[in-house]
Amino acid sequence: MKTRFAPDSGLTRRMVATMFLLGLLYVVFVGVLIALGAQAVTVLVIAGVLLFVQYFLSDRIALFAMHGREVSPQEAPELHGMIDRLCAMADMPKPRVAIAQSDVPNAFATGRNRKKAVVCVTTGILRRLEPRELEGVLAHELSHVAHRDVVVMTIASFLGIVAGLMTRVALYTGLGNRRGNGQGGLPIGLIVMVVSIVVYAVSFLLTRALSRYRELSADRAAALLTQQPSALSSALVKISGDMARIPTRDLRDAEPFNAFYFAPARAKGETLANLFSTHPPLERRLDQLAKISNQLGRG
Repeated sequence: MKTRFAPDSGLTRRMVATMFLLGLLYVVFVGVLIALGAQAVTVLVIAGVLLFVQYFLSDRIALFAMHGREVSPQEAPELHGMIDRLCAMADMPKPRVAIAQSDVPNAFATGRNRKKAVVCVTTGILRRLEPRELEGVLAHELSHVAHRDVVVMTIASFLGIVAGLMTRVALYTGLGNRRGNGQGGLPIGLIVMVVSIVVYAVSFLLTRALSRYRELSADRAAALLTQQPSALSSALVKISGDMARIPTRDLRDAEPFNAFYFAPARAKGETLANLFSTHPPLERRLDQLAKISNQLGRG
């Protein structure tokens, strides 16, 4: 089912390439485990269950973790009205709408498909943004839903879960088992742990790179849908600036959910740390929106 959000062939190519590389890495990883005689079946089953739960219950888990609550049109008429208009403009089903009691100004979207999606905003962002700015943020989140970003990122995280579990299993249970029936050589557990760490690191970097691009893609799609890239730029600047005024404890509590959020709870500048970031630097996002403004002939 297509929407009127601007298609992004770059995002599609990156999604396909990332899934292919992660799949290839998964096959090699499992092959190494089998060759080493590691007992990986239990880990794979556990990881599969975690993926199943994450896939089918991602919306409920995210709302619970971030203290979000679904609200009716009577409870939040302006918010519902804004999402109604954007969904009509994008020709897509309306997601459920939720509000999280948090002073951290942010928003997120989750759900395994468009029919099960939910868009949640914090009370902090509702207090700080003007209507046109909030509309840009909501369009950004709806773009994630339209492009099925959440599903792809959920599946892409599977290999990282497997590798992380294998690392812990090897660390706590297998370091003493040596190859060749105890005739010397490196412990199997140590080899498994090293391989698992490498696989986890590669999968982590691949998914983070995809996550950064999908944020740029969502910014672009939102700007083109609303035809107001300057409003989205204003929202980004306002949110990023206000983050500095939020208590550190609140930011630490929000930081684990950065991958979901419109803007990271703790932003970093242009450093090597960006390789591990879920979002591109603010300057890059603003530069892209400025170029779109020029293309549209708007300020």
